[in-house]
Amino acid sequence: MSFSVAGRGWHSLAVDVGGRFIAKFPEGAEAEEALRREASLLAAVRHMLTIAAPDMTLHEGPPLFSLHTKLPGETLERGGYARLDANARARLAGDIALFFAELHAIDPAIMRAAGARPVGWWDTEDATLAPVWPYLPKRLREPAQAAIDAYRALPLDPLGEVYGFFDAHGWNMAFDHERGRLNGIFDFGDSGFGPPHREFVQVSLVDPELAARAADAYEALAGRALDRRRIFLLTAGMRLSELAGAIETGDHLDAMRSSAIEWLEQGEIR
Repeated sequence: MSFSVAGRGWHSLAVDVGGRFIAKFPEGAEAEEALRREASLLAAVRHMLTIAAPDMTLHEGPPLFSLHTKLPGETLERGGYARLDANARARLAGDIALFFAELHAIDPAIMRAAGARPVGWWDTEDATLAPVWPYLPKRLREPAQAAIDAYRALPLDPLGEVYGFFDAHGWNMAFDHERGRLNGIFDFGDSGFGPPHREFVQVSLVDPELAARAADAYEALAGRALDRRRIFLLTAGMRLSELAGAIETGDHLDAMRSSAIEWLEQGEIR
């Protein structure tokens, strides 16, 4: 049996076991609580979803760890999305939209009982963002400040709050690149209660076009009209906040700077 590191998140180390299973080992008391909550949330939602999600079981150990069958496929990054044809892109957007719509339709009481909590928000305080401005091209500093001001001024989401995933970037996807199909979505640790518009923020990390396609598909499936400007502002807040974090730590600084510039340059979600 072979073992390899599948990934390291904020809370846990994920280990690939023989290409068949994923074991997650929490690091600390907070991580143990998060892993228990994720297992409870997955138990509540798996049977309500069309897309596959992990069949996670907890093993008390010691040490405490979780185990689930590995979803077939690989992560989906920008280059992989660029190679998809129009039909595959439309199918992917539809699958993501259906995933969101099914989650958002779940009775909130069920998810509260399973341990769901409000999602966290990005730090966009003035002091936090102060180091960001010198890292942006001069032409984007004023638009970036305007986007942050508008982000802070957003009223409550007119669609209310729902239980959602809120972490649908390509590193949480099991994607079959040969067939161009999404096989499953994993890592429900950041799922919780939040506004529907926020779901499309992380999708944009795969490609802004995918976020736009998924928003169109979601409107058709869920019968809810989305405000593209709101999605743009939420995403601007996230990307500038993450750039500030990268400046502080020095981790992935070039990537986070490029991510912020890319988003601000487009000016809207199309």
